[in-house]
Amino acid sequence: MKPFATLTAVAALMLAGPAQAEFALDSRFVDADGDLIADIPTDAAELSDPATLIFAYTPVEDPAVYAEVWQGFLDHMAEVTGRNVQFFPVQSNAAQIEAMRAGRLHVAGFNTGSNPLAVACAGFRPFAMMAAEDGSFGYEMEIITYPDSGIATVEDIRGGQMAFTAETSNSGFKAPSAILSAEFNMAADTDFEPVFSGAHDNSILGVANRDYPAAAVANSVLARMFERDVITPEQIVSIYTSQTFPTTGYGTAHNLTPELQASIQDAFFTFDWTGSALLEEFANSGESQFIPITFQNDWAVIRTIDEASGVTYACE
Repeated sequence: MKPFATLTAVAALMLAGPAQAEFALDSRFVDADGDLIADIPTDAAELSDPATLIFAYTPVEDPAVYAEVWQGFLDHMAEVTGRNVQFFPVQSNAAQIEAMRAGRLHVAGFNTGSNPLAVACAGFRPFAMMAAEDGSFGYEMEIITYPDSGIATVEDIRGGQMAFTAETSNSGFKAPSAILSAEFNMAADTDFEPVFSGAHDNSILGVANRDYPAAAVANSVLARMFERDVITPEQIVSIYTSQTFPTTGYGTAHNLTPELQASIQDAFFTFDWTGSALLEEFANSGESQFIPITFQNDWAVIRTIDEASGVTYACE
C-alpha cells in the first residue's frame, strides 16, 4: 500500500482538470452546511430510531465469508448502541444503494466508486475508512493478465477483450477507463471489447482461470484472495498499477437520530482489532484500524474522475 499522495500519469490528468468535480445531492436531501453530504433532518418526524440496525459490506466478494468476518465488530456495535445488529448480504452496488435509499439499510461500507452515488442518491453519510497502523490508507487499481497470455503491456490489450467489474466501481471501471483513454488512447468498443464480471473476485478468478485475457481490479481484493489461497500469485501477472485511491467508506443513513449516529461512530472508533476476524482478513491488505474521513476532502479525486469520465449521479 502506497502513501495516498503518490502520483502517476492518471493523477496528473485528474489534477489538470477542475479542483473539485461538480456534485449535487438528490432533491430529497438538504446540505445547508455545504459539506456535500445530506444533513440530519431537523424535523423529528423525519428521523429514524430502529431497534435493529442493518449493516451491509460492499459486495466485493463472497457475502457468506464476510458475514463471519464482520460478526465480532457487529457484536461490538450492538453493545455500544444498545441495538440488535444484523448483517445484510448484498449482491450488487445498485441493490445496496437502493436498500439505503428505501430505508432498509442503516449502516454500510460502500466501495470507492459507488460512494458518490450513495451520498447523492441514498443520503449516505460516510465518516470512516480502514487504514494501516501508521494512518496510511488506500489501494491501487491494477490491470492484470495471466502468464503466457501474449499480453506484456497495456497496449497489447488493443484488439482483444478486457474485463471490468461494474460501472459504479472506481478501480473496476471508472479509473481504468480514464487511464486507458488518457494514457494509452484506447477506448472501449473501438480498441478493445469490454465485458463485465460483476465483482472484483469474479474478474480475478476469470483471469486466473484464463476466461478473461485481462482485467482491471482493486489490488486490495487481490491480496486477500492470495492470502486465502483462493488463487496463487503464479496465476497472475500485473501490467499496470495506478495511483493510490481511498478505499471503502463506512457511514450511516442520513435520517438516523443524531444520538444513534454518534453511537455508531463511537462503535467504529472504539473497536479493538486485536485478535479479531476483521484484523485477520484486512491485515492482508495492510488495514488494522478505522480512521475518520470526510467525503468532501477524501473523495475529491474520485469525484474528479467521475467528472472527467462524464459520470452523472442520476437518482430514480
